[in-house]
Amino acid sequence: MVPIALDVTDHASVLAAAERARDVDLLINNAGSSTGAQVLDGDLAAFRLEYDTHVLGTLDVTRSFAPVLARNGGGAVLNVLSVLSWLSLPQSAAYSAAKAAAWSVTNALRVQLAEQGTQVTALHVGYMDTDMVASLDVPKSDPAEIARIALEGLEKGLPEVIADDVSRDVRAGLSAGVEALYPQLTRG
Repeated sequence: MVPIALDVTDHASVLAAAERARDVDLLINNAGSSTGAQVLDGDLAAFRLEYDTHVLGTLDVTRSFAPVLARNGGGAVLNVLSVLSWLSLPQSAAYSAAKAAAWSVTNALRVQLAEQGTQVTALHVGYMDTDMVASLDVPKSDPAEIARIALEGLEKGLPEVIADDVSRDVRAGLSAGVEALYPQLTRG
């Protein structure tokens, strides 16, 4: 294993990494940012950073590595998403919006890359015990356990891995409509 510097928001960096890593058969898109930008008063530059990282970065890395994966028999792509792909919280609107767009891009990639035999799997998870959420006082999953669950899902060929109860609950709530996800919208 050889570490390679990669900035997902810099196309030249992405291309250089894909050129160097010619033996890749598993690509994990896990770059992240969390600006805390809210929808009404959040800095637009923060929204752009979230989109550049989670959406365009994921797309650019996957597009750049797709030929490498194809040459190596197809392989797989794992896009680390979030329960916030399906649910938007006011205090993290930019992150939620970017993760929702990343989910949509993941679905499109899944369909198109199937033609070359590349499996694309989305990982949905709530809070993991990482530096990004260290200041939050909420239950957090062990990253090693989430990695185990994700790799197990890849081995099974799953298109989506729902890694924790929070993600399972929110996903189930999608079919119940907006009111189920946002009960504060229901007028009493």
